[in-house]
Parts: sequence; structure tokens; C-alpha cells
Amino acid sequence: MNRVFLVGGLRSHIGIRNGIFKNVRPEVLGGAVARALCERYGLAGPDALICGNAVGPGGNLGRLLLLEGGLPERTPAFTIDLQCASGLAAIHMAALSIMAGEWDAVLAGGAESASLQPVRRYADNDERSHLRNPVFTAAQFRPGEFGDDAMLLGAERAAKAVGITRKEADEAALLSQKRAKKAAEEGFLSDVILPLFGSSRDEAIRKRMSEKLLERAPRVTDFPGGILTAANTCTINDGAAFVLLASERWLQERHLLPSAEIKGFQMIGADPAVPPLSADLAVSSLLRDKGLFYSDVDAFEYNEAFAVISAAFRKKHKDVADRLNRWGGALAYGHPYGASGAEIMIHLMKILEKEGGRLGAASIPAAGGVGEAILIRHVDERDWKEEKHISFSLPLEVKA
Repeated sequence: MNRVFLVGGLRSHIGIRNGIFKNVRPEVLGGAVARALCERYGLAGPDALICGNAVGPGGNLGRLLLLEGGLPERTPAFTIDLQCASGLAAIHMAALSIMAGEWDAVLAGGAESASLQPVRRYADNDERSHLRNPVFTAAQFRPGEFGDDAMLLGAERAAKAVGITRKEADEAALLSQKRAKKAAEEGFLSDVILPLFGSSRDEAIRKRMSEKLLERAPRVTDFPGGILTAANTCTINDGAAFVLLASERWLQERHLLPSAEIKGFQMIGADPAVPPLSADLAVSSLLRDKGLFYSDVDAFEYNEAFAVISAAFRKKHKDVADRLNRWGGALAYGHPYGASGAEIMIHLMKILEKEGGRLGAASIPAAGGVGEAILIRHVDERDWKEEKHISFSLPLEVKA
């Protein structure tokens, strides 16, 4: 099988619903990111594009995105809906295609607009009268459970199952905000964020978050003994992110130095009643398959849509707790569903590059109880030269 490398990635700023991107269709936002990523690496177009999307208008958003971005119409594109894990699953599928030798260069990631999320309705039909909620925005995720608050209730059940308190959840949220604030102020991600349509920052980062504000935050469910609040759950967001994956041959021909090599992936089914727990389950299974321990991994990026995800990790893996979401997570940046997988992968690549790590794991829990995880190894100049890839060039600068 062919080796698969992550060449690099770009993302938009992340907007809050009805914020900076409130009138920008997801295919337009994503198309701009995809085009800029191709330009950065001197690429007219990829062999294929795989796009994650969870709450779009339907149809093949990936194909529309590719055309909106002005990429070659001969390039095939398709769309994946694995809800929150859609973008990471897109990277997984792209890696498989390169391993199999079908394609050599693939763009994978996603685009999402919660601001323009359609309201849906089942057709009027007496045979469907048993449906409790005929008008909805969120799809049904497990049998017998209807309602747009299904993921919130799932997070509450997960918190109860692993014993996460409101205090622990608030501490996780505060840490995420502090780390994201520092990353923004220090410009850690400046070269992988593309300003678009007048954007200048990630809107959800709260620079003045404090323990007092967390204590005053209102609860968001009526779950008995619930711990979820408006401050320890992520915001609802718009955004787009893509990475470029390539074969070793493709990189050699263009004398490009990749950022990382994909070393493994895992998609696993879990209890749909507690979907947040599937992120760590996927990583645990992946590391076990590779004969690795958590201590072998230098950085973990979990999509912390709910504080229970990161709080549970720190409670269970105390010896590596500080390696999780080192520059903040979705509790600070937000969670543009289908784009989040590529977003956290981009963050993971940058963390390994800047902090000198070797192995990193990215993971997302998806609605319905599916966990997706990918293991990567950072590639530096010395690695590349030792493998006799003597010459390489750096990516081009892309201006918004």
C-alpha cells in the first residue's frame, strides 16, 4: 500500500451563528478555502475532493463547493455526512483512496453554515402521524429519540455515566478559553487561517472568561442533575477547513516537504445514548491496534463540543492530561460540524511542528455513537532527508 502524507491545510475563521459569515453559503466559504489551499501548493486542482457537511441543504455540497471555488470541473467530488465527525471521516476516506493507488492528491475537509441551516419537515401523511416532531433542524440520531436537543441530552448522560461534575466541566471550559486566547494572541495559527469576507478573528473565543462568569452561566437542559451550561458547551458555528493529502510519489515529483504522515485510523461504533464517549473509545482502539500507549502520543486533539469530553479525558488519563487540546478546543473556537475534523487536524499538525512532538491523535465523537480517530507522525526536514528526499520547496504564500 502507498504511504499517505498530510501536506498542509487551511481554514477560515470560525464564525458564530448569525455572525461574520451569516450570509455566506457553505459552498462559497468552503470553495474559497479549497481554492486557496491549491494555490498555496501550486496545484491547479486535486485528483478529487471529499467534503464533510452535516446541516447543509442536501445534494452533493462537495461538488458544488469545488465548482464555486473555480477548481477544474473534471475533478470528482463527493460529500460525507457523519455529522460532527464528517470532516475527519473525509480525511480517512481520502487516505484510503491514496493508499489504494486510486488518487495521488486529494483535498479533504468540510464546510458548514449553521446560520443558513434549513428547517425541515416531514411530508403530510397519516401513516407518519406517529412522528413526534414533524418540523426539525437536527436529524434523528437513534431509534426512539426525536428532538433538536438530542446531543445535549446525550452529553448530560455521558457526564452522569463517568461522574463529571459541573465544577470539572467549567474548569475544562475555562482552560480551553485561556489556551485559545493565548494561541490567538501569539499568532500560533496565523499561517493556516485564511481571512475571508471581511473576517478577522475566531468569534467564539471569549477573552474575558472567568470562574465567576462560568458560575453564572444558565443551564441548557432540564436533565435531572444536569451540568451543561451555555459556557461549558460549544457555540453553534459557521466555518470551512481543508487539508491536502498526497502520496509519496506526488511529493517527490514536486519536491515538497509534507507536514505529517498518516499512521493509522479508526472508525468505531459506540453507545448512541452517550455519543461524547466515542472519541476516546476510538483513540483507545486505535492505539491498541498499533501497539501504542497514551504516553507514546505527544498531542491529542479531541473535538470538545461539550466539556464532558475533555473533562473525562483528563480524569481518565491523568498522566497525559496536559497533552489534550494544547491550544484550546471547540469550547473556545466553536464547532462548525462538517469542518471541525479538518480544523482539529490542522491544529494538531501545527502543534507538533511548533512544540517538537512526533505522534499526534485527532478524534471526534459523532451523533449516533460513532467515534473517528486518526494517528499522525510529524515529518521534519531531517526525516525527509534521511529518506533520501533531499530537495524540497516550501508552500507559496496565499493572500486573502
